[in-house]
Amino acid sequence: MITRAKRKLLERQPASLKTRMILLVCLLVMSLTLVAGGMYTAMIGEIQEEKIGKQALQVAQTVAKIPLVRRQIIKLHPEGELQRLAEEIRQQTGAEFIVIGNIEGVRFSHPKPDRIGKKMVGGDNAPALERGESYISRAVGTLGPSIRGKAPIISKDDGIIGVVSVGYLLEDVRSIVHEQQLKVGVLIAMLMLIGIFGAVHISNHVKQKIFGLEPEQIARLFSERASIIESIREGIVAIDREALVTVANHVAIESVGCNTEDELLGRHIREVLPGAHLSKVLDGGEQRFDHEFEVSGTMMILNTVPMVENGEIVGAVASFRRKDELDIIAKQLSQVKDYSEMLRAQTHEYSNKLHTIAGLIQIGHEKEALELISKETAGYQGLIAFLAKAVPFPVLAAFIIGKYNHAQELRIRFKIDPESQLTDVPAELSREKLVTILGNLIDNAFDAALNGIQAPQVTLSMTDSGNDLVFEIGDSGPGIPAELVEKIFARGFTTKQHDRGHGLHLVMTALQEFDGEITLNDSELGGALFTVFIPKRKVG
Repeated sequence: MITRAKRKLLERQPASLKTRMILLVCLLVMSLTLVAGGMYTAMIGEIQEEKIGKQALQVAQTVAKIPLVRRQIIKLHPEGELQRLAEEIRQQTGAEFIVIGNIEGVRFSHPKPDRIGKKMVGGDNAPALERGESYISRAVGTLGPSIRGKAPIISKDDGIIGVVSVGYLLEDVRSIVHEQQLKVGVLIAMLMLIGIFGAVHISNHVKQKIFGLEPEQIARLFSERASIIESIREGIVAIDREALVTVANHVAIESVGCNTEDELLGRHIREVLPGAHLSKVLDGGEQRFDHEFEVSGTMMILNTVPMVENGEIVGAVASFRRKDELDIIAKQLSQVKDYSEMLRAQTHEYSNKLHTIAGLIQIGHEKEALELISKETAGYQGLIAFLAKAVPFPVLAAFIIGKYNHAQELRIRFKIDPESQLTDVPAELSREKLVTILGNLIDNAFDAALNGIQAPQVTLSMTDSGNDLVFEIGDSGPGIPAELVEKIFARGFTTKQHDRGHGLHLVMTALQEFDGEITLNDSELGGALFTVFIPKRKVG
């Protein structure tokens, strides 16, 4: 995103890209419009003259076939009837003149009555009177230059007995053509204005797409970005909408085993970082932080964010660093958190016990107070001794102790199978992820047990025999209806209140990273029994 301060810093030269684009597009549009318009206006004259000529010929042919014309043309003085007919048709058709002449070319009709009885002029009657042809001609008559349609008058015995000449003055034709050309000129002007508007719109659109920057400014920004990316000690990879790599710094190139940037650019992200799941970021648009995955045998911590433009996801950016650099601190913080939870539960529980012991002493029941102290000490020390042997991992052991104390607070009987053993946990399996899986399942079991009709109980069994780590968590709750079994692992699904429907979805997410599985059955306690299988070694 280009901020106002950044844009001001870059604006050292007057903006010129927009102006250049407008001038270029306007020149192109005007040139094309003027050339096309000039050619079209030239064609209009020819088209209009051809149209009027055909119209004149059609009227002439129609008049020549009228029976009245055939009958009157052979009379000695037919001009009265023919004049009235010709003028009536002329007014209806808009022709400048309709002249009907006999075989000698003598007029029997004319717009100017004083010219009736005189010879037709123009010298273009021969084809009609001699060969019986119908045609279009140009000639200069008594009214001036005109376009004429000529048609012979044929008698019943197929003899030529006269000619009909229908004409339109060229002056009137040119006036019509001029009107048409004016309309075309207006259209050309409108197209040019639209072209100019389009040029401005396109230039504004382009400027918007490049954040209002000039080419020189873009080049400088690109150089700065390249320097910044290369100076970062984390691996940086960017992909486009098709999940193809578009940007990578030298750390990323070295991390994926490539020698040059060209070996990496253009490749699908699944080929480069198969565990990064950047395609999911493109599909869902969700940011992901501190995701663990493996690159060339090295565990990495990955952060991914989508690139959004105008509300649409156009790509994604990922940064990753070696996990072992933060592993020690992360483990220490996790242990501190678990110990804190354990101590909080212990503090609350022992506060209650101390009040009870104090009360027993005050009422003189010292023996009962000593028995209570011995009982509590023996049970807790037994659990610690058992976990020290069966679960020799501080994070997991502290977690289980914390859950045990929490169960005591809730008045839930939390029973750990005495046959449990978890000594063979591969180093590459994240203890924190195991805590996530077990923590959510045990918390759900606690909730279910408290909602049951019998005394709340929860059982935990762990084994590392064979090729898998196997965990079983059972409860005495009401169980899970069959119709909900397929839905409980979906994100956001819950049978509880207060937007708590994420636990089992987190379990599934963590198990997918381990290539693990989870099954659901009925517990002997009457509720649900979740069984988790986690391979000690990933397949493939």
